[in-house]
Amino acid sequence: MLLSLLAGLLSTLILSCNQESKIQEHGVPVELLQAPANFFDKPGEYLEWQTKQILNLTDSALLRFPPQLPEPLERQMAMLMLDAVFHDVEAPNRPSVQDFHHRRTLNTLEEINNTEVNNGAMLWKLYNMGVVVRTKTVTVGFDITRGYSSRSEDFALPDNIIQEIADQCDVLFISHQHRDHADEAVARIFLDRGKPVVAPPDIWSDRPIYNEITHLERKAHEVQLLPVQSGNLNLEVVVYPGNQNANTVNNVTLIISPEGLSFCHTGDQALRDDFLWIDEVGKHFKVDVLIPNCWTTDPLRTSKGFNPKLIIPAHENELGHTIDHREAYALNYSRWNVPYPKILMTWGESYHYNPQLMK
Repeated sequence: MLLSLLAGLLSTLILSCNQESKIQEHGVPVELLQAPANFFDKPGEYLEWQTKQILNLTDSALLRFPPQLPEPLERQMAMLMLDAVFHDVEAPNRPSVQDFHHRRTLNTLEEINNTEVNNGAMLWKLYNMGVVVRTKTVTVGFDITRGYSSRSEDFALPDNIIQEIADQCDVLFISHQHRDHADEAVARIFLDRGKPVVAPPDIWSDRPIYNEITHLERKAHEVQLLPVQSGNLNLEVVVYPGNQNANTVNNVTLIISPEGLSFCHTGDQALRDDFLWIDEVGKHFKVDVLIPNCWTTDPLRTSKGFNPKLIIPAHENELGHTIDHREAYALNYSRWNVPYPKILMTWGESYHYNPQLMK
């Protein structure tokens, strides 16, 4: 028993050292920032110092406790700390929040650049509903934007970062026309690299870019082939005829990789009438990972309809929204209390999906 205890303690110390090394590699300060004697008559500086303090410690906690099943309490606490920061009205204008966004995206980009997938899939979460999915043979982007929807130019990513992300992707899917999902400059970057951009029929219909966009048919349960990688690979795609509301068309895209893995990104799906086809998706396809908008109509019914092996909600804390619609990570723990495995992720995080480990 003593030997077992010592072995366990040694393993813990080794893991702690490895985690500490990873934190230092990412340039994340472990210690608290030095504070001045006071912030009298400097409320703005006080709030910026406090925000930076919280984000530094949260960053460290998220690196120590990355996305995983089951989720440790420490990670859940870190996600709720992010809510407290992002629900500040001035969050997108705070340098510490801007740095958090840029730094974590750059770390993600480095990881994407250096990751080969031999089994399952890697998923990277970007801002809002931006997601990159990579299997052994294909890399797919969903709703990637620079972040100008935050209404802060300093928060938004520079074009060169998007260019590098586009270099790593084979295709970009855009769910609908709202600027927190559709960014014409991002689409232009993909198209200039010969990467197809797939979008609903109403996006940028009055712009020159429109005729370069791929408009797949919006037909429930019907597989269409999309040539990618300069025509060397045909990606299986189903574009479900979704809607955010009666006036906003929204593609719900299911892609099936050559390995037979499937990923469904819902965009801002919310129209209740669409449950006519949502209720049937899981009967037609095996859905590995569902990436829904976290505030979608009836999460339980949505989950049962798609019947996924894993749920990764998105669209939390869009900083361009008013506080009442900056969807909190805290809300997800309640809304998505469904009988399916789920993982909450924030900007700049990744998760290796291994179907063999899922129930």
